[in-house]
Amino acid sequence: MLVLLFRPAHALAAYVAVSVWYPDYLRVSIGTIDISAGRIVVAVLLLRCLCDDRLRRKFIWSRLDSLVAVSMAIFVGIYCATHPLSAALENRGGFLMDTWFSYLAARLIVNNKADVTSFAKVCGVVLAVLAVLGMAEAVTHVQPYLVMRQYRPWETARAGPPDLRWGLTRAVGPFSHPIMFGGCFVMFLPIIWALRRERCNWRMWAYVLSAMIVLGALSSMSSGPWGMLVITVFCLGLEKHKRWVKPALIWFFVMCILAEVASNRPLHHVLLSYGNLGRGDWYQRARLIDVAIEHFNEWWLAGYGGVDPGWGAMYFHDDHTDVNNQFLLAGIECGILGVIALLAVFTRALRDLVRAFKAAADEQLRTIYWSLGSVLIGVFVQWQGVSSFGQNTALFYIILGIVGSSVGFVQCAAATQRRFINSEKKGLGGNEQ
Repeated sequence: MLVLLFRPAHALAAYVAVSVWYPDYLRVSIGTIDISAGRIVVAVLLLRCLCDDRLRRKFIWSRLDSLVAVSMAIFVGIYCATHPLSAALENRGGFLMDTWFSYLAARLIVNNKADVTSFAKVCGVVLAVLAVLGMAEAVTHVQPYLVMRQYRPWETARAGPPDLRWGLTRAVGPFSHPIMFGGCFVMFLPIIWALRRERCNWRMWAYVLSAMIVLGALSSMSSGPWGMLVITVFCLGLEKHKRWVKPALIWFFVMCILAEVASNRPLHHVLLSYGNLGRGDWYQRARLIDVAIEHFNEWWLAGYGGVDPGWGAMYFHDDHTDVNNQFLLAGIECGILGVIALLAVFTRALRDLVRAFKAAADEQLRTIYWSLGSVLIGVFVQWQGVSSFGQNTALFYIILGIVGSSVGFVQCAAATQRRFINSEKKGLGGNEQ
């Protein structure tokens, strides 16, 4: 009802609120199909957008849209070709609702800078309240959502003892895992931090909400969100020191070479061995890359057809393979084309943001571009050691859709300015005549 009654930007924020507050693992079962609350809401939201003539007229297809559509075709086509068709259609139908539907809804709804700020304001309040829950879980060791896991349709699980680190509970909230819980906050931190460019009280509230969101990310007590937070904050800090970006990239490249030479180890071994912020098993993530390279000839064409590759039993003394790398997971499911599709989407989105940032004259708009770029870089780094699932997949494609829409703001502003200049010239010509 909210996504039908609210104005579009707030309706999109309402979808985010449902995604972060309602457990994704609670489903409505219809036969063999399990439908989540988020999928129901995004279907209604997208239908509303498609029925709105004003939103449809403002929509302009872009190259990023083409790449996202091609990636969807790869993820769906190869999966259906390597799995039983009926089960594959059910699985990929839910996948498209989480990804393609979310992306299209954001693309249709976000049409100007005001839409981005309105969306960020509502999301900031929603996530700040969720951060309070996360901090309460971490300190009190009480996790109210855990009792709901026994109602999962595919697996029943009773609430066990809390997972402790350094005397604090790893907050999980309505999510399936603490890593997803913490990563959700960091994903939205940059666009909420961009609200400091707003006037009146929102400038102060941007600092308050950002601090709350940082605490929410820390409450997960997980190295994945912590590492993502460090990278994201570093990128946000560079906004005031843009002249340092190119030297920082050159220095990072030189340090990568020196690290490999000095340690006589691959770079990912060095980075993941010393990037273990939350006592997680990051060396396993480094070894996973080695194993994937070693078995490249087995999965590069079409993955493993939904079957566990058996790496857990062979290399990690585990009964299943924990593929905690989003790019390797795409490769194992869809072959090398899946990896290329993800990289192409990231590359195109960042390239469009860089071009739009250089062309923009409005300082507030430049801040929005910088913030969205920080989100993409943070997600890219996190995906090297965390595979995304559940709510976070839909949230990422919402932000990706906002990126696809926002890069057109500069062209719209330039076209408006050209029309204004032309009208002024015509007016002057008529007066002179």
